[in-house]
Amino acid sequence: MRITSLGVNSAFATGKYEVVVSSEKIEAFLQSIKENIGSRESPLALLKEFEEFFAKNKIIRYNPKWQSNFLIEFDCPNKRDGHFPYRLVLDFGGDVRHSLKAFGLTVNDIDGYYVSHPHADHIGGVEAMALSTFFNPFYTKAKAKWLDNEFIADKIVNQKGEFRYKVPDFAKPDLYGHKDVLRELWQAAMPGLKTLQGVREVTLETYFNVISLIPNQAFTFQDGDRTWEIYTMLAVHIVSGDDIMPSYGLILESENKTILMPTDTQIMTPPQLKTHYKRATVIYQDCETSPFPSGVHPHINDLRKVSSEYKKKMLLYHYDDEPQIEEGEFLGVLKMGESREY
Repeated sequence: MRITSLGVNSAFATGKYEVVVSSEKIEAFLQSIKENIGSRESPLALLKEFEEFFAKNKIIRYNPKWQSNFLIEFDCPNKRDGHFPYRLVLDFGGDVRHSLKAFGLTVNDIDGYYVSHPHADHIGGVEAMALSTFFNPFYTKAKAKWLDNEFIADKIVNQKGEFRYKVPDFAKPDLYGHKDVLRELWQAAMPGLKTLQGVREVTLETYFNVISLIPNQAFTFQDGDRTWEIYTMLAVHIVSGDDIMPSYGLILESENKTILMPTDTQIMTPPQLKTHYKRATVIYQDCETSPFPSGVHPHINDLRKVSSEYKKKMLLYHYDDEPQIEEGEFLGVLKMGESREY
């Protein structure tokens, strides 16, 4: 199993603009300088040529900070074409299409999604993802065969009986989540997804093979010669007035490895979560670095007070600016695009 950080930043982190010139144009310009070095009348003429070159060729580039989500790849056949691997994305981000593109992937390369909680930086990308795969007749080989060149909206309207308005599971991505999160996901996405011309019955199941997860019951993935058992993990994210908003992270277990991905948390809240932290081999830990702590994520200053027994297993992410840590203080600080094999 490989876990790749598609994004590592907090909900409100923003990137930076830079003025750059492409390496190809610089190389071509330097080559022309070498070939005609003796034709310049003076150093000032050469300097002016440089200034004109950069003024003409500079571009403004934005280096984004993608919101926190992960790509989990299992060494088993995918549902799109039966090839390897099966790709599962943990949370949609503000719009996961953009962070996927940085790795040469599109939503049509993803087999399934897991959604942890209904905040915008975790579900914002669901509309674009759902519509993109719905209207792609070749999302899976089985879908192309089922459609047989018919437009999908016409196909599901024209089907008879219990199959009317239904899209078969083999034609859409898998969507895993706790039933309460899935309900709130649909409420948030419904205005954008109930936009199918002529289709009267539109639900979350129109776009996804929905798999509602039960606490303490694993869903499994084969990964080469090993099996990963995956459980939901309830953590307190926010206490708003008298109400608790949980975030349902993941516990991935296989043989002697336990990977903990709590998603958005209050650190080890409730205290019973210490059992999971103690058993974990690696912990993907959200870490706030804002100068004005929000109180809804553990701040780096809070995490520094945690026992070294836990800190040495923590990979930090979900930060504004990258946290500055002492060598060996934590397992590491995740960077965008970083992959780890388990």
